[in-house]
Amino acid sequence: MNREMFRIMIQVSGAFLAIYGFAVLLDTPKKYLFHAGGVGAAGGLVYLICIQNGLDVVFSSFISALVVAVISHIFARIFKTPVTLFLIAGFLPTVPGAGMYRIVHYILEGNEKMTGYYLIQTLQIAGVFALAIFIIDTVFYSFQKGEWKQNSMKYIRKEEGSNDAHLK
Repeated sequence: MNREMFRIMIQVSGAFLAIYGFAVLLDTPKKYLFHAGGVGAAGGLVYLICIQNGLDVVFSSFISALVVAVISHIFARIFKTPVTLFLIAGFLPTVPGAGMYRIVHYILEGNEKMTGYYLIQTLQIAGVFALAIFIIDTVFYSFQKGEWKQNSMKYIRKEEGSNDAHLK
């Protein structure tokens, strides 16, 4: 195992522990703490792999957010819980906190160029989070409300003329 992989494993483990602790603070039910930490660790891992492969911070955040949203929706259906239980915790490793800090830092320094750069980057990251949630919500919603209905974890076509009012 090379040094870079070891560093990524340490960072992902740290993300898991941080999200697990944050989920405790959010009063996440105890039986879902490990899963919330896993979603956060998965999002952090995808982000780090994207950065490692030379992708932009904004695009890496988008890919990470897509993964977090998919896993959150899957867990929500498996455990019959709200998606936000896993979604909020999952986004924490990639929230642009450093960017927000840098905005304030450069404002206080009077460096308008760097303030603008980090402001735009932070807004882009927040925007791709919202876009990723919207895309994945739409995909899962279309399976539920379209011509497909959920039967346990399998999706089947609705029968013609059937009254599926209970699925709405």
